[in-house]
Amino acid sequence: MRSIRVGAALAVGGTLLLATTACGGGTGHSADAKPAAGGGGQSAPAQGGSGGSSAPAASPSASAAVVDIEPKDGTQGAAPNALKVGVNDGKLTQVSVTDKNGTTVQGSISADGTSWVPAGGLSVADSYQVKAQATDAKGVSTTATSAFTTLTPNKTSRSQDNVVTGSTYGVGMIVSFDFGMSVQNKQAVQSGITFDASDGTQVKGHWMGSQRLDIRPQNFWKPGTKVTVHVRLKSVEVAPGVYGNSDRDESFTIGRSQISTVDAGAHTMTVQTDGQPNQTIPISSGSDEHPTYNGTMVIEAKEGTAHMTSASVPGLKPGEYDLEVPHSMRLTDSGTYVHGNNWSSHGTFGTANVSHGCVGLEDAPGDQGGTDTPAAKFYAASLVGDVVKVVNSKGAQVAPDNGLSGWNMDWSTW
Repeated sequence: MRSIRVGAALAVGGTLLLATTACGGGTGHSADAKPAAGGGGQSAPAQGGSGGSSAPAASPSASAAVVDIEPKDGTQGAAPNALKVGVNDGKLTQVSVTDKNGTTVQGSISADGTSWVPAGGLSVADSYQVKAQATDAKGVSTTATSAFTTLTPNKTSRSQDNVVTGSTYGVGMIVSFDFGMSVQNKQAVQSGITFDASDGTQVKGHWMGSQRLDIRPQNFWKPGTKVTVHVRLKSVEVAPGVYGNSDRDESFTIGRSQISTVDAGAHTMTVQTDGQPNQTIPISSGSDEHPTYNGTMVIEAKEGTAHMTSASVPGLKPGEYDLEVPHSMRLTDSGTYVHGNNWSSHGTFGTANVSHGCVGLEDAPGDQGGTDTPAAKFYAASLVGDVVKVVNSKGAQVAPDNGLSGWNMDWSTW
């Protein structure tokens, strides 16, 4: 699988503006050369000789290379992005960094040999040991060490998303992160989230305001794609003094393609599976007074039987309806669903739009609906991430941030 960086590196992928602690580095040290036998480089007179002396033995000089490690040895509360190793008048030959558990921190020496940087930020609330070796132009080596601890954040930000590891999602799946607070270092956060897709699909993120980051490919996912999301935010300063709370990996698979098109004018929903139309279902969508949104929406949750009241819908009065609605699948955060309808007559479906904005499929009486009804069958066949497009409605275009509706935004804008 190929690793894909999110965003414009945000973006996840972004430019990392983390506060750095003013810290210095360790200094290089060379071992002193041992004096020649006899001390002071002076030979003992030869027995029977005239007491003549030989020339003093040469002492190797100290390395001209000076290694500098940031943070300095003994530093406490270093920023997780503060680690760097450099050398003057020489080249680095080896750098070893380990945490308190002995785990090696990956990093690389620059092409010119004058610097080393870690592959990512260090963990917060951890301790590290650094050992760096370098040689000067004459090949004389020197070694420097530093031991330090990273800061313990006073505040952390959540990084909740809509992925459950091991799940299978539809081709329209958008991974959405909610940080629960205003993210000021957006680019840094985006850089802390990367995707691996088995077919090399590239993804990009878009901020829906200051707290939510949605990530998707340019086009719908290909069926069968295996995706792993790598979240590395514990070392990322989300806002001044606030760090991410999680480093984790989440994997999911894209299932078969199911794209359903609701024609509100014709009162039908055509379901395409893997590109082939396999059924047309009579439906009832939003009335003229409460039309269904137009546009591309995604099933963001399968809720089974949902309790729906008019009190939760803007523009409606409490008491207009209060129902247990079977086979409910949410399309928007504002309350658009595709669901079972077991209160309208059979003749309504395919002929009239009578809902308050949802897409209704015929269902059987009872809170759970039926098991062999159009609503039940469509519910059973659907995945979170499946696409539902609505056309020819009198409603407005759905907003990209209303549910997982980011497919309504051009890629160039995204």
